[in-house]
Amino acid sequence: VQLQASGGGLVNNGGSLELSCTTSGLNLDYYAIVWSRQIPGKEREGVSCYSSADGGAHYSNSVKGRFTISRAENTVHLQMNSLKPEDTGVYYCATKFFQCKIGAGTDHEYPYWGQGTQVTVSS
Repeated sequence: VQLQASGGGLVNNGGSLELSCTTSGLNLDYYAIVWSRQIPGKEREGVSCYSSADGGAHYSNSVKGRFTISRAENTVHLQMNSLKPEDTGVYYCATKFFQCKIGAGTDHEYPYWGQGTQVTVSS
């Protein structure tokens, strides 16, 4: 199983970025993909997850209404709009079988992780 995260960068307050997680070695019909972020000084937190087997898209309260997660073939995209400086951090994608788990303290649920991509939102 391999996950490749891409799309991070520097954006102004209120701007947009799209992250992509390209997968290989697994069938996304049965696996969930989460986007988790590591903000300095805070525990890593799963903020959005997609599972075709689990009802589709899931969001934490911190990003609901601003972020949109979607799947296209073997890639899961995270469209991030209305970005805020507090969204700054390293974003990772990870996968587990079937059901999404989001929020802080869910790292142990996901056995496979991609490398992180830096998102920086300037104020």
